[in-house]
Amino acid sequence: MTIKPIILLLFLFFSTVVVGQNAVKWVLEELPGDSTLMMSFKQHTMFRPSIRAKAAFQQSDLGFKLGKKAVLIPLVDVGTQIRQKPNYRLGAGFAVEGTPHEKWYYRIGLLGVQQYADSLFDGKYQENINGTLFNIQPIGRLSFTPNKYFNFQLGNEENFIGDGSRSLFLSDYGKSYPFAMINTDFWHVRYSLLYQVAQEIFKDEKRTKFLATHAISWNVTKDFTFGIFETVVFAPTDKFLFRGFDIEYLNPMVMFRPQEYALGSADNVLLGASFSLRLKNNQMLYGQLVLDEFHFTFVRYRLGYWANKFGGQLGWKGQSKWKGLPVFWRLEANAVRPFTYSHTNDLANYGNRNDVLAHPYGANFIELLGEAKFVWNKNLIRLFASAGWEGWDRDDVSYGSNIYVPYTLRPKNYGYHLGTGLLNIFSRLNLNFARPLTPKGKIHAFGEIQFRFDSALDSKKFKVIPTFGIRSFLWNDYRNW
Repeated sequence: MTIKPIILLLFLFFSTVVVGQNAVKWVLEELPGDSTLMMSFKQHTMFRPSIRAKAAFQQSDLGFKLGKKAVLIPLVDVGTQIRQKPNYRLGAGFAVEGTPHEKWYYRIGLLGVQQYADSLFDGKYQENINGTLFNIQPIGRLSFTPNKYFNFQLGNEENFIGDGSRSLFLSDYGKSYPFAMINTDFWHVRYSLLYQVAQEIFKDEKRTKFLATHAISWNVTKDFTFGIFETVVFAPTDKFLFRGFDIEYLNPMVMFRPQEYALGSADNVLLGASFSLRLKNNQMLYGQLVLDEFHFTFVRYRLGYWANKFGGQLGWKGQSKWKGLPVFWRLEANAVRPFTYSHTNDLANYGNRNDVLAHPYGANFIELLGEAKFVWNKNLIRLFASAGWEGWDRDDVSYGSNIYVPYTLRPKNYGYHLGTGLLNIFSRLNLNFARPLTPKGKIHAFGEIQFRFDSALDSKKFKVIPTFGIRSFLWNDYRNW
């Protein structure tokens, strides 16, 4: 059975409507003002953007009032990197958000970005159109909360699942995508259904693929939360027929792996589990485990079987005081085995528009990172450091790092470990200083210096890249990978 994407999204949004609205936050980075003490028994911190608990609209600090129930938010994203070649990004736009009724919330806007091709800015807006890197990025999210049990959302933005700086489930690192979401809260459980529409350039044509995700977060105790994650990636056309959207995947109670076998498909299914443990003194331990494929026999004998595809995360974060200033800090480790998230082609891998939907390194890596952020005299100071190793592909052969290279191009079946291939030992150090320019819109002037080391590069293994600019601090700005 097939169904068109736009009809699907409208159906999901209106089919279960019952007869207040909470505004939906932006996917903001964690800053010193965010207190883990607010992560109470009824909150599920792994879902971002979160939903405010109050029905009243309280966003006037982000923009200029348009009546009593809406604000206009200016968006700025301008920067330049001092390198041998010109390197810049010019972005400007606007967003309007409001609550026309206590049950409804909307956010809509546009951001136009022109960016130099060889840029170390994040790839969120990069789109090669007629040989230029210019993109009009629509921003939109519509939310309806009929009662305390349900929330429905439609949009074209990013979502994030996890408590870490990175996520092995779903990250906001990549490009926006159309989505529909249903959140259900009952007892100590939040159950989220997410349906995404992704795109790829496949055989020189723009092609569509779909993702369906189930995510369950259970507050086992006041301080311990356990989560389960599963997602399936599938294309409307496979090797034998035009399938459209498999409506069977809309079933909120079905497990995707048995359903995949029942359909006789070669869809890509990922499973995962997560936890978060709130500690004393405003601290938290958290982690994730993601499984793409798993064969216990080969793990037991340590054969490095290519199809043992899984990854893990373990982190510790909190808020402390330093000379009277609140400081947010984090230590985190991430590791993902070769070929995780990849598949036989781009229409089945775990990506969107040439970006992986999880960790920005893709697979075949181990990463240790630390960060600290504090506010001094209204100035935001951020420090980020990471180090690790990864295995790059070489000689046109896949060693499982790039998820956009089919795993069928592997040179062997055994002997794969973290770093197999062209071993690259890397380190990153980012020092960032930002000062607010206006009381509205969270527009900051910033300066950053980044130190990068990559052992596998033939030349310029060590780089120093200063960056200056002005931007709205309303979304994460990744230059740390």
